Amino acid sequence: MSTSLKTLAGRIIILLAAFTLPIQAAYAQESAPEQVQDSLRYSVSGKVKDAKSGSSLQFVNVVVPGRHYTTVTNADGEFTIKSDIPITDLNFSLLGYKTVNLPVSGSAIKVAMEPDAIRLAPAVVVAGEPRTLVRDAMERIQDNYMDQDELLKCFYRETIQKRQRYIYVSEAVSRIFKTSYSHGIYKDASALEKSRVLLSQRKSDTLSVKFLGGPSQAVDFDVVKNPEILLSNEELNLYAMQMGTPVMINDRMNYTVKISPASQVEYPLYYGTLFIDAESHAFTRIELSLDTRDEQKATRSVLVSKPVGLRFHPREMSVVIDYRLEGTRWRLNYFRSIIRFACDWRKRLLSTNYTSVNELIVTDKYPEAVPIVRKEQFRHRDALSEKAAFFADPDFWKDYNIIEPSTSLEHAVDKLLKR
Repeated sequence: MSTSLKTLAGRIIILLAAFTLPIQAAYAQESAPEQVQDSLRYSVSGKVKDAKSGSSLQFVNVVVPGRHYTTVTNADGEFTIKSDIPITDLNFSLLGYKTVNLPVSGSAIKVAMEPDAIRLAPAVVVAGEPRTLVRDAMERIQDNYMDQDELLKCFYRETIQKRQRYIYVSEAVSRIFKTSYSHGIYKDASALEKSRVLLSQRKSDTLSVKFLGGPSQAVDFDVVKNPEILLSNEELNLYAMQMGTPVMINDRMNYTVKISPASQVEYPLYYGTLFIDAESHAFTRIELSLDTRDEQKATRSVLVSKPVGLRFHPREMSVVIDYRLEGTRWRLNYFRSIIRFACDWRKRLLSTNYTSVNELIVTDKYPEAVPIVRKEQFRHRDALSEKAAFFADPDFWKDYNIIEPSTSLEHAVDKLLKR
């Protein structure tokens, strides 16, 4: 792969630009695209905890069996899931925990999940050459993943914290069109259905951070479908690999392969873990963290522009891409990126820490895979903060499946709405 192509791929995680514009200027937004109304009249809310420790479990997949409705628990372990038919049971799954299927008799439920200790049969061999396992999984991509075009409904959220205080929340329901995994990502696209942005109006919050790509990040960073990022022979040769400890995901044993940079190239590489289903040899989950040891190299890879005199210091840039089994085929289910960085001005001694979390979950599937027309597509250089419209309507997400806001985020949203 050429350096220019790889540099572009490396930017897919976080494209950001910092500007010293008054942050309240972002209220002058375009109107939200015409929304597609749902009829999700039934809902169940609940909380998921660890059965032994009692601690809340975050990022638990919650699914209505037999339907395509999905969500994940928030930082407090809480969720709400909606359906167009009565919800009679729910499925809960999380990396390293036993899958739970529970009947539902009302609108509220409490769930306790137990850690899943793997008991390997004597014939199971987890040692061996990890590179051979990874290459085998690469060769099976067309057999393991969706072989038809799909149009997916998704919920996407961006948040930015300045130190511990939320200064930006942007949310959207989007459509993602994905072609068969026998094709590349070039015809895949995303579009907004409904969106909003909530911004701090404090005069002290004069650094506006714009992340480019919005929901299209999940399209571009579908590592299985976009091998230029990692899963090509050329790229894999740049990494050292070793077998990790097997884990259980949705009651299925997964091999883990740890990767780390083993070469010096012009662009930053990743540390990470590849989760490979022991039965089908499909990639079920990919966790990557950009190598930020060379700060200048990492900055060149992710920063589009900044004001003169502002210094940018990357601390953490990590992504999780999660896939879910539907019948005999796997599909993209969940994407999350976490970005931590510090900014300071040359004439100031103290720096300010920022944290951004971007999440996308596939919440439903349309019956017909209609491609997204070009004029509606969310572009790679678009920022959700510029596309979303501001709404103070408390029922803004009434007809959609979303990721419930955590208590801290809910409090922050209330504050931003009241200013």
